[in-house]
Amino acid sequence: MRKAPLTHLLEELGSTILDVVCGDVRPAEIGGVVIYDPLDEPELPGDALVLGVGLHGDLADVVARLGRKGAVGLVVRAPVEPDEDLVAAAKESGVVVLAFARGASWNDLTGMLRTLTGAGDPYDTGGRTRAGDLFAVANAIAALLDAPVTIEDRHSRLLAFSGRQDEADPSRVQTILGRQVPPHFTRILEERGVFQAIYRSDRPVFVAPLPETGELPRAAIAVRAGDEILGTIWVVVPEPLSEERGQALHEASKLVAMHMVWQRADADSERRLRADLLATALESGPEGREAVRRLGLKDEPTVVLALTVAPSATETPAQVGAERKRLADAFAMHLTAIHPRAVAALIGDVAYGILPLARDDAEERATLIATEFLGRVGSRLRPLIGVGRPARDSSALARSRSGAEQALRVLRAGVLDQQVALLDDVHVEALLLELADLVPRADLPSGAIARIVAYDREHQASLVETLRAWLDAFGDVAVAAAAMYVHPNTFRYRLRRAAEVGRIDLADPAARLAAMLQLRLMSIRSAGQDS
Repeated sequence: MRKAPLTHLLEELGSTILDVVCGDVRPAEIGGVVIYDPLDEPELPGDALVLGVGLHGDLADVVARLGRKGAVGLVVRAPVEPDEDLVAAAKESGVVVLAFARGASWNDLTGMLRTLTGAGDPYDTGGRTRAGDLFAVANAIAALLDAPVTIEDRHSRLLAFSGRQDEADPSRVQTILGRQVPPHFTRILEERGVFQAIYRSDRPVFVAPLPETGELPRAAIAVRAGDEILGTIWVVVPEPLSEERGQALHEASKLVAMHMVWQRADADSERRLRADLLATALESGPEGREAVRRLGLKDEPTVVLALTVAPSATETPAQVGAERKRLADAFAMHLTAIHPRAVAALIGDVAYGILPLARDDAEERATLIATEFLGRVGSRLRPLIGVGRPARDSSALARSRSGAEQALRVLRAGVLDQQVALLDDVHVEALLLELADLVPRADLPSGAIARIVAYDREHQASLVETLRAWLDAFGDVAVAAAAMYVHPNTFRYRLRRAAEVGRIDLADPAARLAAMLQLRLMSIRSAGQDS
């Protein structure tokens, strides 16, 4: 299982749950999560993250000892005021000191850390349902504030709700039944700037009643992980919360943030596990059959598809990564809707899908499915899908994957103006790309084509385009001249001049083939630089 670096851990949990007190955060991968016992100091794995449950007071000596044992960080309960000794010990030992938010559970933090660092089975929830935990938190908040509560994500999708929802209004009932806040209610809140006010404040915001819709008043607070807004908590109350109740909701939002981050970590761990299994299955190696079984596939005819996005100069790497992950999730859902045993996962920058298709026209059917997916999914980028040849069983998955990758490479190179490609339809282009890899850049162009290119550059002529048009038209001067918008006689003169400059015998089939190959390889490289 992959390990997670400490920097990634802090990005996931945010400063709401873990805050850096002192020390430099190193990008080292966390070697394990260990609970510290001052009466019986444990043996530490390399780069361990140590949980100092109950530690307080003078922490400098503890940090120094942990540094000698190779620990990467120490987590203690907030608040922690770093004195000069602690700052110096953290700097000298290389151990970063982190503060764990008050009111949060050490057990929950331990489970979350193990999930994020890959130290546990992502499907092992310790006998609990994580979504159920969020419902329990909603009920606890409702009991604390004596009012019905809902927890929603950034897109106003319902994540959990408490009891006593019969005391709320029709909008709340529709939200629970549809698992989504009604669009008309969301639109009114957006127009009135309610969401902006909630996101700008770290305290509860009172939302006045909406007489035109019959909605009751509410108090709402944003759920944050660091600077990221994860969602909101909504409480149906008749008046603004008191200072005491507002503080209680503020503290509760930290617990909700931890659970939401935990759920996201669960989802990421499941993605990683599925990606690992899928990668093993696609290799068709000794462990491939077991990976196929664990993915829920049978030893049956399948087709491999490969999805990625074209590079974008306007999007940041983070935006491209997020969009790639979104498309991969949508791709998995689309394939599963087509066949219940289909599976897809993101491996690197490519989302691979294995689609069971036991039919004679499997390739055409897979191409149609890919085209339908791209027609339905919206994206700021340009998604591309390569379709491999059918695999008769799991032992042939590697061959189908290779075909999908070859087709996808043709699309990424910008050789063709299309978004879906079947390997058999682009096999020649795929072979030309492989040939281009074998030819050093300094050797292309060479011979006759190099002489013609040099002449064009010196005299601002168009002999290369003339020769390319003639070859593409199979020697038909009328067609080639029309493609270049010149008179046939002018075209014949330019063609003769190209033959003279390049010292090429256009009546020789071998010379024509060599010229055609060089021109095609030059076009492929030019398209690759532009894409």
